[in-house]
Amino acid sequence: MEQIVNSVYQPVFTTHKRYTVIMGGRAAGRSYVASQFALAHLAAPEYFRCAIMRFVMGDIRNSIFQEIKDRIEEQGAEEAITIRENTLTLEYGDNKINGIGFRKSSGDQKSKLKSLANYTTVIIEEADEVSEEDFIQLDDSLRTMKSDIRIVLLLNPPDKNHWIVRRWCNLIDSGIDGFFKPVLKASHEDTVFIHTNYKDNIKNLNATTIRNFELYKANNPDHYYNMIEGLVSEGARGRIFKNWLPITDAEFEALPHPSYYGTDFGFTNDPAAVYEIKEHNDNVWARELVFETGLLNKHLSARMAQLGMSKSIINYADAAEPKSIAELCDDGWYVVPTSKGADSRRARVNYLKGKQVYYTESSANLAREHQTYSWALDRNKEPTNEPQDGDDHGIDAVSSAVWTARRHGGDLMA
Repeated sequence: MEQIVNSVYQPVFTTHKRYTVIMGGRAAGRSYVASQFALAHLAAPEYFRCAIMRFVMGDIRNSIFQEIKDRIEEQGAEEAITIRENTLTLEYGDNKINGIGFRKSSGDQKSKLKSLANYTTVIIEEADEVSEEDFIQLDDSLRTMKSDIRIVLLLNPPDKNHWIVRRWCNLIDSGIDGFFKPVLKASHEDTVFIHTNYKDNIKNLNATTIRNFELYKANNPDHYYNMIEGLVSEGARGRIFKNWLPITDAEFEALPHPSYYGTDFGFTNDPAAVYEIKEHNDNVWARELVFETGLLNKHLSARMAQLGMSKSIINYADAAEPKSIAELCDDGWYVVPTSKGADSRRARVNYLKGKQVYYTESSANLAREHQTYSWALDRNKEPTNEPQDGDDHGIDAVSSAVWTARRHGGDLMA
């Protein structure tokens, strides 16, 4: 059986990695290549047991199941492959594809996923509709030793806070205000990530379809950049930090520049946030060390010591908490209050905006905050020049430390 495969999707057929995430805009050919992949393995001599899945069972028949039937017809293989419409099953010898929903209907009744233990492959259409809890249950149920386990997720880009984006993607500034380009986190060596849009499938599209897509760019740009170009939307107006880039912890550790720390105190509702920071010229690198609620200062001190932080390295901490600073100093830490004063919050945010900031992929909370941290909106919902207050504990720790380090001079950072 020979199938012509779009070259951008070749890794789907060659990888042995557990996860394949195919994300992007409409008409990129994701379902088509998934059906090619399913048919190729169904007709191969190796053991193959595949679940084609969507959130609701009833949606499978007219989507991925029909796509595979279309590929069978194109190959003239109708007599060789048994198609059971009532059970959404395709069989070739001992190999089998079954349609399975995470839910049996649009209600709350879940399907039983324990029976998937001997499956080698799962293809999930519209994977963004599936909850993280359901995905984990599915993932944990796949345990066969008969073949490599493959989970293929197909989806349009969800919003930046969706669990799939948070789990697998770093978000890079796209150059379009309010939108990011998703890229695979370097730490996910078990994953193939493919980002596509209609331009990767343009030879298979009608000219009027292409024209309609391109008209959206002028008439409905939000729809165009999200659903057509396949970029991830930030969903917030007036975003402040747009040029931050992720790095690995190994890259951070290899930097030759001296470290200093930044701390924002918290307790019940607000977390204590501690960051290791390196700086050189107009570059700032930050690594999240602590981001926890419920820490008394003695517990915070113990947590920092447990992490191997040095008591001799300067730690710029929130000047509004002199008692907390005094208690850490009594425990041997070198803590200096951050610079405060009229308009200092806006000043330190604007100062950090002028830097190229890098954050480690392990800094999950800083990554989240910098994507949502925005200027407060006025009554007309237009951005002001005053930073919002709220989900900004990591931002406060880093911006206050960088601002204060500048005012104190480089000798305190050595």
